[in-house]
Amino acid sequence: MGMPIATRLEKKRTLLEWLRYQAAVTQREIRELEAQDAEEKRRREVARRERAWVVSAPRSDEGHPVLHRGNCGLRARYGAGELLDLDGVMGAVQEYPDMEMCEVCAPWGNLGLDKPVGQPARQAEVEFP
Repeated sequence: MGMPIATRLEKKRTLLEWLRYQAAVTQREIRELEAQDAEEKRRREVARRERAWVVSAPRSDEGHPVLHRGNCGLRARYGAGELLDLDGVMGAVQEYPDMEMCEVCAPWGNLGLDKPVGQPARQAEVEFP
C-alpha cells in the first residue's frame, strides 16, 4: 500500500517550505538584476550625455545661443534643447555662426578644438607666476 497520510503530509510541508525558500531566493535575484539593469541604463545615459553637446537658447534678447557639453549643469537652467552628435553641432554652428561656448563645461575640448579666441579664461585656467 501507499505511504501513511502523516508521512505524505510531512513531505508536502517540507516541499512547500523548500518552494517558499526558492521563491524568496528568486525574488531577491530578480530585485538584484532589476537594480543592475537600472544602473546599467543610468550609466549608458551618463556616457551618452558626456559624448554629446547641447545648444541652449540665448539668455537675453541681445545674446547668442550657447554650446554646452551634454552633461553641463548650466544647460538645464537655460532651456537647452536635445542632445546633439558631432554632425548636429556642425549644423548648429552653420545655423548660428555667432554661437558662444559655455565657459563652465568648455565644450571646445570635447570637440577637439583650441579654446576660442575672445572667450575669457575660467578661474582654473589662469596661470599664476
